[in-house]
Amino acid sequence: MYYSPAIRTVYARARQLAHLATDAADHLLDAVDILDGTRTGIPVHEAGPLLTYQQALGEAGSRLTLVRDLTALGAQDAVTTAELFVTERRRRGVAPLPQPPALSPAQDAALRAVARGEVTITDDKPFIRSDDLRVSISTIRSLESRGLVAREPCQLWLQDERVHLTTDGYRGLAAAFGQPRPPAPTTRPASRPVATPGHAVTR
Repeated sequence: MYYSPAIRTVYARARQLAHLATDAADHLLDAVDILDGTRTGIPVHEAGPLLTYQQALGEAGSRLTLVRDLTALGAQDAVTTAELFVTERRRRGVAPLPQPPALSPAQDAALRAVARGEVTITDDKPFIRSDDLRVSISTIRSLESRGLVAREPCQLWLQDERVHLTTDGYRGLAAAFGQPRPPAPTTRPASRPVATPGHAVTR
């Protein structure tokens, strides 16, 4: 492909994500080494006092905090990068994608939220890490019935399951990138009572 500004941005974002993932993995391995070393009586650094197990938990926890901060926007950035890439390919007519699945506005929004890793389920009720979005369990079930999403056990506190895209879900979402989004549902305002001469308005 021609290295347009959009494609250069895609490469830059992909490299950044790769570096963040590598740094996060290093911090996770460091946390494991701290805990394992403390159990076997090895100092965290080559020279220095031994840590108590409680101190080791604190040191490992600080590495996990770094991992959380490094990866906090990773899923969102990955989806944004993928959409930018597919949209540019569509614009240039390179390898056209299949027709995307027909989705309602609620299903489309839910599928994108799942791709960003924002949807978990507790007691059969979805929890979304976004103040601007609401997803119902019926929407999740409709996507499950079409084979676009699936559930897996979730290790987060007080959250039972995480919803993730299936292979068909990945393909369907990629096919939808660069295409017009389903229109958001509109609601008609309630009609206001009209007063006629000589008559009071009743409510």
